[in-house]
Amino acid sequence: MIITNMEKRKYEFEFEINATPKLLYPYLATPGGLEQWFADKVTIDGDKVQNMVWDGEDHFAKITSQKVFKSVKYEFLNENKKPEKDPSYMEFSMIKNEMTETYYLHVTDYMDSDVDETEQYEVWESLVDELKAIVGG
Repeated sequence: MIITNMEKRKYEFEFEINATPKLLYPYLATPGGLEQWFADKVTIDGDKVQNMVWDGEDHFAKITSQKVFKSVKYEFLNENKKPEKDPSYMEFSMIKNEMTETYYLHVTDYMDSDVDETEQYEVWESLVDELKAIVGG
């Protein structure tokens, strides 16, 4: 389905998570980890393009920024696996509140959307709840 004239929106959410960055990072930055909570299937081709499959659709992405045990950013490519002018992206950052020793997963989701923030929060909350169940957080 092709949607035209849709504006991109940036959503940012934080979720408390009872897991250290060392434990959590592989679930955010590896195909096997992402398959456990985020996508139905994730594969990588020779050009390091990841194909994330959910809802029966292919979503091609490349890691464009990565700090081990801190953050990872995926920029989405078009159906020909080529970059777009204003690419959709998602970024996961792990943050520690030094005063409380509590860890948070900060999610930035920039995409074509006509979904309101509450609906998008509920989508991410459900995904992160799945992740928490896996890591015990």
